[in-house]
Amino acid sequence: MTLNNIIIAEEFQALREALIQAAEQFDQTQAPLIGTGDRNVIKRIEIDGISMAVKSFKRPNWINRLVYRHWRKSKAHRSYLYAHKLSALGIGTPKPVAFMESYGCGGIQRSFYFSLNIQADYTFRELIHQPELADRDRIIEAFTNFTFNLHQKGVLFQDHSPGNTLIQIKGKAVNFYLVDLNRMTFKSLSKSERIQNFARLTPLKEMVDKMSETYARLAGWPVDELKGQMWRVTQDFQSRFHRKRRLKKQLFFWRK
Repeated sequence: MTLNNIIIAEEFQALREALIQAAEQFDQTQAPLIGTGDRNVIKRIEIDGISMAVKSFKRPNWINRLVYRHWRKSKAHRSYLYAHKLSALGIGTPKPVAFMESYGCGGIQRSFYFSLNIQADYTFRELIHQPELADRDRIIEAFTNFTFNLHQKGVLFQDHSPGNTLIQIKGKAVNFYLVDLNRMTFKSLSKSERIQNFARLTPLKEMVDKMSETYARLAGWPVDELKGQMWRVTQDFQSRFHRKRRLKKQLFFWRK
């Protein structure tokens, strides 16, 4: 594999050769996986004593291979740019290190995104599946504060879902870090867009109610009205999600 486009953040230029080697040998490297690796594969790789998360994006379909090569930035490129934008806005995300792309006659073939590895205590998903979690209500309130701050700064994180926020507890402080950054819009958000941004986070009404109460207080909106609106968009998403899963099972019944 030949890497044709290599962009490395200024402070990591001294690691250029080691970073390139990590991408070139990614498939052969026996390193711990981060996440399931169902679509994209993320490995925790130590480079010159620095723990990094290295994400190899799934090879795009033939149309997107051309689109990402000529007309639109690749997912790795967007992740790198958006991480810098978030950092400039004071929003938590693992520090961006580099992105790299490999091209072939059919367009982009492979792409990699490097960031510093964050030692997280939880993701948002644990708040759903571990209701007995210590300080759970406080973390939910802090997370809602974090989301409100995102919205106030004109950030629409389109993959605002349970696995894409890392949570780090430091004493009484709760820190949040966004990951999986390639779908993001920067603009002034409408009320409808803000509410819709909570739709994918949790199927639990008690969590939606807690987030509604905190967000209503921060935004100065009627709390009961917001509770109804946020629960409605949550139910709509859950209905679409489960309908899609049932359809997949029917279409691909022969798969185990």
